[in-house]
Amino acid sequence: MAQVQEFLKRKNIVISGRRYGIDALGAMAQGLFASLLIGTILNTLGTQLHIDWLVSVGKYASAMSGPAMAIAIGYALQAPPLVLFSLAAVGQAANELGGAGGPLAVLFVAIIAAECGKAVSKETKVDILVTPLTTILIGVGAAALLAPTLGRIASSVGRVIMWATELQPFLMGIVVSVVVGMALTLPISSAAICAALGLTGLAGGAAVAGCCAQMIGFAFMSFKENRWGGLISQGIGTSMLQMGNIVRNPKIWIPPIVTSAITGPIATCLFRMQMNGAPVASGMGTCGLVGQIGVYTGWIADIAAGNKTAVTAFDWIGLILICFVLPAVLTPLFGQIARKIGWIKDGDLKLD
Repeated sequence: MAQVQEFLKRKNIVISGRRYGIDALGAMAQGLFASLLIGTILNTLGTQLHIDWLVSVGKYASAMSGPAMAIAIGYALQAPPLVLFSLAAVGQAANELGGAGGPLAVLFVAIIAAECGKAVSKETKVDILVTPLTTILIGVGAAALLAPTLGRIASSVGRVIMWATELQPFLMGIVVSVVVGMALTLPISSAAICAALGLTGLAGGAAVAGCCAQMIGFAFMSFKENRWGGLISQGIGTSMLQMGNIVRNPKIWIPPIVTSAITGPIATCLFRMQMNGAPVASGMGTCGLVGQIGVYTGWIADIAAGNKTAVTAFDWIGLILICFVLPAVLTPLFGQIARKIGWIKDGDLKLD
């Protein structure tokens, strides 16, 4: 056992929940963002502005989502170059074989392939052959065995959540908004979770609401301590910056969570806001305005498919209220109440 542990340490193979559930998952979301999401945005811009080359660029970017995710995961696992480059083929296979649940399949398969590749890396004199062969053969083999099942599981879970949200929009609006919003602030990837589950429709809209409640909510609630820099870094960056403060005083998390429990059902029941763009955008909130761009691309896609006649003023009012106005008003209001009863003290929301 000691020899095995020494070998794993030498190969930088760390079998842990943090390495796989936080580092790899977060990197996968970045890979998905840099391919599918950017591609979708470019495609939409090209279509709306009638610029054909933008449409072409967007399609090329979207087509590379599998390789991009796998390489990002390998990077997070600190894979050596030959392993990292070989993961492109692995990601393509896993994403394609995983179907709608491809991102989840890529996550599992890329981890297996990367760690196996790291294990044999530089162990032979013909490393340039052995390492990529091992990575690709094991990765594509794992994709053939696991990806279809993992894809079906992810798709089934996503469909159940979306079905439940359609059936019980009030209750599920609260649940999805709160859970995905909290995942955004935690050191895990809400974007990757939404992508893996293919979370769109009303459930996707609730997810956007929850993420915005956390980001815009913390940005405005902490304005006294962090001023304009904090407003921008949290509002269009990430509410994860507050994680250290949450660990020190978990009560500061209550106002944005309560806000998400309010805006979620408003999104699902009143405005019927749906995310029919790329599922990864459901978990991005106001980060680079990706969530809002995703909702807009969904509107355009629905119009093109004949499912929607036009983007209405009601649509825009709902998007602005849910994503910006209500979080900016409600969270500081609840935060002020928390300050008055002593749950939050001056300095508790100060970013380092």
